[in-house]
Amino acid sequence: MRMFNRRFLRVASALGAACLALSVSIPLSTASAAPLTVAPGGPGALSHFDLARKDCLGTAADTASKVWYTVAGGVLSDVYYPTIDNTNVETLQYIVTDGSTFTDLQSRDMTYSVRAVDPGGMECQVTATAKSGAYRIVTDYFTDPGRNTLLMQVRIHNLTHSDLQVYVRFDASVNGNGGGGAGNGGGDSATVDSSTGHAVLVSYDTRTATNAVNRDYAQPVFAALDGPFDQATSGFVGTTSDGLGELDASHGLAQLYKDAVNGDVVQTGRLALSPRANGSVTLALGFGRDATTAIASAEGSLNSNLDTVRSSYEVGWQAYDAGLSPPPHNISGLSEAAVHQLAAEYYLSANVIKASEDKTFSGAIVASLSSPWGQAVSAGDPNNTFFGSYREVFSRDLYEAWTGLVADGDLATARDAVTFLFDRQQQPDGSMPRNSLVNGKLAPDSFNTQLDECSYPILMAWTLGMTDSALYTQHIRAAAYFVVSHGPSFGPERWEEQGGFSPSTTPFEDRRPQRCDLVQPRQRRADARPAHGHRRRLPRTVAVGRAGRVRLGDPGVAARGRRQHREHHAQRAGVAPLQRRRIR
Repeated sequence: MRMFNRRFLRVASALGAACLALSVSIPLSTASAAPLTVAPGGPGALSHFDLARKDCLGTAADTASKVWYTVAGGVLSDVYYPTIDNTNVETLQYIVTDGSTFTDLQSRDMTYSVRAVDPGGMECQVTATAKSGAYRIVTDYFTDPGRNTLLMQVRIHNLTHSDLQVYVRFDASVNGNGGGGAGNGGGDSATVDSSTGHAVLVSYDTRTATNAVNRDYAQPVFAALDGPFDQATSGFVGTTSDGLGELDASHGLAQLYKDAVNGDVVQTGRLALSPRANGSVTLALGFGRDATTAIASAEGSLNSNLDTVRSSYEVGWQAYDAGLSPPPHNISGLSEAAVHQLAAEYYLSANVIKASEDKTFSGAIVASLSSPWGQAVSAGDPNNTFFGSYREVFSRDLYEAWTGLVADGDLATARDAVTFLFDRQQQPDGSMPRNSLVNGKLAPDSFNTQLDECSYPILMAWTLGMTDSALYTQHIRAAAYFVVSHGPSFGPERWEEQGGFSPSTTPFEDRRPQRCDLVQPRQRRADARPAHGHRRRLPRTVAVGRAGRVRLGDPGVAARGRRQHREHHAQRAGVAPLQRRRIR
């Protein structure tokens, strides 16, 4: 889909937003029946994780607000809190009905377009249009930089002369899982809270123990959806208490439930707007470790000057972008418009990299704010109640993000990434795990050791001039020795699919001059001891898969020249050739 920007054209590569709901017109009657207490039908249908194909994403540039939002398929998708690996929303979307002849679900009966409304691409606008042409709903998504709240400013355009009712359907997957199905792993609960004098939809999960035993930073999570609701109900997905089923069948909600306990919960709220009005409303999705905190966060944002909140969000990213190395203003052979488009892509890419860093653990940049094929992965498996997927830290992926940070001039975050790898992720034997949680500890799906991931951090430290002796003695030396003693081939390579000698890995193993630069001269001489039994040589050919082999070179003058060149550099650096070192 095409994405537009007021000042630049932007491209969706990992963009984000969040999708809630608004109203075009409200029913003739705003009276609501008193809800019954507990919804039937639990635990409901099996929940799943969400689409990886994100339309947009966003988060505040600061670390005070620990909320990330995404939009996928035109509706609000994963919303992460309080850490970047913890999703709380499967979908949040609109339902529109005329009360008698039709009921439309946003993902089923509307088309959509997405565009950025800020230069840096962190503020997203989604326009949902009825396939029938009856209405259009425009939603802007951004987070409150001072609170744990996602804000949605919604405008409803009724393109007919009929009364329309608009509902919000909040399908939660709080605290990283959603329950439902036969196993009901990680089941959530929901309630319609009235402590503020009006209905607030609250979904929650207080359990913190999962199959991720190293995830010691987990906490209870409550998600509070606040807005002008005049009717609200809780239920279980795919059952008689699911508001969507009743709206599809009768175009209205006659049976309301206050609570739904332990399952795949869903909440439905009707927005109170005047009949046939082209109205606007603001919705807030607040988070906290208890209901009081989550509701207070949502209420605090709604009671603030929203223009000021939105401006603060935009200014935060503008300040970050102002500190980056600017792209060229002119590029030979390209039009001014093309250069502007490339500049927009540059800042969007830089901001997505920065937005992919966790706000509790500095330098923990995850591989992606998504779960590949997430819509097909159970979120209710009792044996897999934490699914980190790509929202974990892979040394290889972090290296790729790090190259972007170095290129755009954000050297502070680049250094934080190196520090994270060595201080939090590195193992006692000097290696790096395949992947870790955002606290640096082993993730439940981590397996094998890959030598390029052990080599990247050394190269990263050398490039940034991180040459202090403590870093060397405590981290660099152990990492280098692990690579030397296990290379050039060890276990599966690159994408965990096969063993052998990898052209991707060997260049990063062979960085002797750089490693020498990380060592103080006196320390170099102390380490320059010949080793016995640890000499490893690269083969004359390297496997590159089933397609064939790549020759590294034949014995002769060229090979001897390369060896002499390496030894010359090693001697100048004050250390014996690395392949002759003692591994201690």
